[in-house]
Order: sequence, then structure tokens, then C-alpha cells
Amino acid sequence: MQNTRLNNLFEAIAKSLGQWFLNPWRRLSLLLISFLFGFFLGTAISTIAGQRGTLDIMVAGFLVALTEITSRIFYSRSFLARQALWVESLNLLKVGFIYSMFVEAFKLGS
Repeated sequence: MQNTRLNNLFEAIAKSLGQWFLNPWRRLSLLLISFLFGFFLGTAISTIAGQRGTLDIMVAGFLVALTEITSRIFYSRSFLARQALWVESLNLLKVGFIYSMFVEAFKLGS
């Protein structure tokens, strides 16, 4: 990329955020927020998709594909040696989402 002011600004912001999240408590709080947001997404998507009932199979297939892609990213060997923060937060978002789907299934009794 060209060395523009906007590019320099984005690099500086990314570097300062990376330094800010090196603190273990901040990192843990971000991962916890990702898990809880995944739980919220699972509850919201299940209620929204269940309202109409016409696209249940398509939505379920799309959600399964997204969770499998996320698992492929997290458990690939290239990311295993270097766990990036965005990969860990994406994985915890997925875990919260799947946990929420199980809770919704138990609520419905299916």
C-alpha cells in the first residue's frame, strides 16, 4: 500500500490497540464480551428466523457453514502457533452462539 496519512493513522491506531490489549485483564474482558455477544446473537437470530418459518432450512445451513468456517480458521495449524486476538474472540463468539442455540433448543423442548 501507499504510505498515505490515512494509512499511517490506521497503522498507529492498530498498533496502540494491540499494545492496549496486551494487558491480560483487558484481553479477558474482550473475550468475555465476545462470548456474551455470541450468546446474544444466537438468541436474536433464533427468534428472528423463527418468526416467519419459511427460510428455516436456509438460515440453519448458513449458520452451520459460518460456524464451520470459524472452526477451520481457529483450528488450522498456521493459527495454532500464533493465537491472534481476533481469532480467539471470533472463536468465543462462535462458542457463545452455539451455546445459545443449545439453550434455545432446550427451551423449545426439541
